[in-house]
Amino acid sequence: MAELGIGIGWRPEIAEAVEALPGLDWVEVVAENICADHLPDSLTRLRERGVTVVPHGVSLGLGGADRPDPARLAALGEKAVALGAPLVTEHIAFVRAGGPLTASPLLEAGHLLPVPRTRDALDVLCENVRIAQDALPVPLALENIAALIAWPGEELTEGQFLAELVERTGVRLLIDVANLHTNHVNRGEDPAKALSELPVEAIAYVHVAGGVERDGVWHDTHAHPVPRPVLDVLADLASRVSPPGVLLERDDDFPPAEELEAELEVIRETVIREAVAREAMGASAAVPVGTAHQHGALSSAPAPRRAPLLIGAGARVSGGPMPSPVATTPAPTPAPAPASAPDEGARQRVGLAQAALLSALVAGTPAPEGFDSRRLGVQSRALAAKRAGVVAKVAPELPEILGKGFRPAFLAYARTRPMTGGYRRDALDFAEHLLLADRPEDPAARRRLTEWWQDRSGSRPPGRAARLARAARHALVRR
Repeated sequence: MAELGIGIGWRPEIAEAVEALPGLDWVEVVAENICADHLPDSLTRLRERGVTVVPHGVSLGLGGADRPDPARLAALGEKAVALGAPLVTEHIAFVRAGGPLTASPLLEAGHLLPVPRTRDALDVLCENVRIAQDALPVPLALENIAALIAWPGEELTEGQFLAELVERTGVRLLIDVANLHTNHVNRGEDPAKALSELPVEAIAYVHVAGGVERDGVWHDTHAHPVPRPVLDVLADLASRVSPPGVLLERDDDFPPAEELEAELEVIRETVIREAVAREAMGASAAVPVGTAHQHGALSSAPAPRRAPLLIGAGARVSGGPMPSPVATTPAPTPAPAPASAPDEGARQRVGLAQAALLSALVAGTPAPEGFDSRRLGVQSRALAAKRAGVVAKVAPELPEILGKGFRPAFLAYARTRPMTGGYRRDALDFAEHLLLADRPEDPAARRRLTEWWQDRSGSRPPGRAARLARAARHALVRR
């Protein structure tokens, strides 16, 4: 089992601050944001210093009804090799739905959406995970996600779902304690119950992040300080097992470097405090993070003796002595249970359910039976707001051209026009939509938008035939 230590999510906006953090053990990078043959200089410098870099994928959609895309798997594997990573991570989620399996338009969520905790969905997920494991050059770990909505008719709790997934595939787990807190607020799920049911011996590492509560809904923003309830969940987890790694995520509204360092210190102290308490109570009998089963082993070499999760070899907690490590004896883990592949009927049932939900969220179709329509509305608005924010980042010229009118225009556009490709395609489609409507009204701005669109699409502004074709496609999506 690889000992990672304390780390932070590497983002270009804080690259310099991350490099300056004292004794940093490791970083995690969003896989889709880098190219295997052209790594950012900051990551190269970190690797040269011996800092481990783990690629974290967000687009595989292993919880979706379709089998994993071989090209996406190959790209993720190439990045793992380029970074010399000991593992790669992804999410238990679906990110797209529709297509040939359901004879409906393919829709992209641009976000991680929850998988129904049903037998059908578990069967599909397990086969998708095994396909990914066979294709990837390093072990895979999967993350539990945060959710605003709950599926009706679920058959398993989160802990039961994760435990059976591990038993059937041998996959490792990336436990996000902030997501457990999110699901506690939004869906009434008890984090302690989830931790008691999931196999803590399968944990590869842990995510910690901040969020904010608005109108009784917790938003997992990754743009706020880590709150006390999330640290409490981390403490609960650390009281049960010494996690091989803990990572702070921050994706927006980045604070000064001193604040990031202070948050890492609080996280480290939380975990070490629980390790010391566990040792004092005779915790050597606690569940060890032992030898991983097939596809799950992160390292065959014995882990060095070290105090859990210390930044830097000589680090101390508040000037006190470094606690001795909690002794663990690796326990053999049974091989994954053999499982038959799901029948195509299961994939189709999962696909139809996911397509109906995603269509309601991004295309304005009626809410599927059993869902909380108010919560669907909150999720729909959150997806549109995220689309607007990401489009503004990948195409910064658009808010510059449109000024204050960018966001309301994009939200109106997104209300009934789902994303069918990536965010760059979304930016082009939005610009085309405005030009088709002879907008913006200011001739100079419209001319600039036309030039921007032509430069990136290589086409002339669409004429009447294109307008009719686009209208027909949107009508098809909304059926």
